[in-house]
Amino acid sequence: MSIRNLYYKLPPSARFLSRKLLYIPQDILHAFGPNAKKYPAPSLIYTGGGNFRETGFRFVEYFKKHGDLKPNEDVLDIGCGIGRMAIPLTEYLDKGARYDGFDVIPMGIKWCNGFIAKQHQNFKFHLIDLKNDLYRNDGEDAANFTFPLKAESKDFIFLISVMTHLQKEEMENYLKEIYRLLRPGKTCFSTFFVLDEKLKEVNPNFSFKFKYEDFSLMDQKVKSANIAFQKAFLFKLLEEVGFSKIQYFPGYWRNPEKDSEALDFQDILIFQK
Repeated sequence: MSIRNLYYKLPPSARFLSRKLLYIPQDILHAFGPNAKKYPAPSLIYTGGGNFRETGFRFVEYFKKHGDLKPNEDVLDIGCGIGRMAIPLTEYLDKGARYDGFDVIPMGIKWCNGFIAKQHQNFKFHLIDLKNDLYRNDGEDAANFTFPLKAESKDFIFLISVMTHLQKEEMENYLKEIYRLLRPGKTCFSTFFVLDEKLKEVNPNFSFKFKYEDFSLMDQKVKSANIAFQKAFLFKLLEEVGFSKIQYFPGYWRNPEKDSEALDFQDILIFQK
């Protein structure tokens, strides 16, 4: 059994506690280091693996190069976590641009408001009370949630490793809400796991064994752990919602050894209203 599967077997609260205990030495070093007030302690980072700082700056470059993000645009970060993308965006967005970040984890929102928003008045972080069996056991149903922002108030919306943790009805609702919030002609940048018939899954450490008509799950007990959607279903849904100009960048999650030219681990989809 992999470490990932063992982690999924723990209840959400125990997952955070186990991470806190595991990273005690790194947290002590961080507390006395030069970046203690700029970056969260290692035990608080719950937004995936890899280098926290490098990942954030790398994706902001993707936003600029492939999503055409401009410094003066109003941005929404769905699943902002503990500021992985927000921190580098403070160095790119103009003071007149508005950044809003949503997340379901109180710890992440508290840190971001305490360390980022205090220094950057145009950055706001919001706790959204949604249930997700990977992160929390209580909250509203994400399949029926309306984001608390005005229609056509955003120029650029992004979701990094969020659609990969949303069940089918939740993902569909998010796409509709994103369409409502975007201004005409503006962009959404999102990562997915896309089941593409042309690209074979050969990574034994990252596979979706539980198959359904439009999607597959990595874990049946923790359904939001990792979810992959069929390409045909996903692209049809995007078009039905009203999106156009879909760009698709396959990731290297299927085969890390052969897909070295991929942009990133997860698949990237960029689409416009």
